Amino acid sequence: MLTVSILGATGSIGASTVDLLAQHKDRFRVGSVVGGRDAVALGKLAREMNASFAAVADETAAPALAEALSGSGIPSGAGESAVLEAVARDADIVVAAVSGAAGLKPTHAALRLGRTIALANKESLVCAGDAFMRDAKRYNALLLPVDSEHNALAQALGGGPIADVAKMTITASGGPFRTWTRERIAAASAAEAAKHPTWSMGMKINIDSASLMNKGLELIEAHHLFAIGHDRLDVIVHPQSIVHGLITWRDGAVTAGLAMPDMRVPIAHCLGLGDRLTIDRGRGLDLAATGSLTFEPADETRFPCLRISRSALADGGAAPTVMNAANEIAVAAFIRGAISFYGIAEVVERACEHFAPIYRAAPADIDEALAIDAEVRTWSEQTLPETRAAG
Repeated sequence: MLTVSILGATGSIGASTVDLLAQHKDRFRVGSVVGGRDAVALGKLAREMNASFAAVADETAAPALAEALSGSGIPSGAGESAVLEAVARDADIVVAAVSGAAGLKPTHAALRLGRTIALANKESLVCAGDAFMRDAKRYNALLLPVDSEHNALAQALGGGPIADVAKMTITASGGPFRTWTRERIAAASAAEAAKHPTWSMGMKINIDSASLMNKGLELIEAHHLFAIGHDRLDVIVHPQSIVHGLITWRDGAVTAGLAMPDMRVPIAHCLGLGDRLTIDRGRGLDLAATGSLTFEPADETRFPCLRISRSALADGGAAPTVMNAANEIAVAAFIRGAISFYGIAEVVERACEHFAPIYRAAPADIDEALAIDAEVRTWSEQTLPETRAAG
């Protein structure tokens, strides 16, 4: 029996993980479960999975969580200290699925304990990739990629040497605006941007997918996970979301990772630790029924966030840290109607240009990454009126 703790248990990745664990109760038990604000949902989940501990990040949700767990005997807590306590409790595998930069501290805390980490929080590597990978080696922690693209790349790589790889390519569905004109995209609402054609994710991630920023973040994640240069990483649009990642070898051969767009597939690969888990689901991948798979280049003119993220990866240092912080502020501003869709790219690019001469070196540790993150967030929020005026 392996003990699995879930950080971000009430999100989409958490739900897929819980579904898998419920299908394999003979192999897994649930340790800690951590949520953000929804104490009622977290309490219900903790009861159903007989978790050993529950923590909610929002301190004000402590009474609601305690009430939701009343009579269950499951201990609980709220706030950052409780989240870190949840991480510190015994676990063989930690599913790190907290969204955004908020996932840095708990994910790094698990890493320092030498845990096996099923990593869905890409921002850990975007904001502090050098420090994370260095510390993973130092504490003998195993990082397993949960993102469908990186998991497909890992499987397609099959232990082959990176030196033999000419190119790694991740795919993008193209999001809801794949066929839209630039003019129509410019007038898009947050509700339209959040309508992802393939995946069921949170609103922020859906909007990152609509802008293709999500693909930029994934390129940076791949750079750190596979220790591969930015010039050997690429993105291609694939609307069917069947091919998730491709390895082009130096002899011209290509190995691809294919699966139905179901996050339980990469999660199962991580939880299996080398064994294949059976997934009780509906229709599997049937290529004859699918009929055709199509591909097209990513358009960096209509989707400038991809261009900006590629530049941040090439620049290295703290550029990805700055970019991510500015993007989180910009997306939140777009959701509340403060800026237009293309205002997101404006905010991010302005922040990258402003902070480029200030922060050149990569953050030395998590604390420095979070300090940069906080400064960029404040600056980006303060410059939002300039973005509105420009728009």
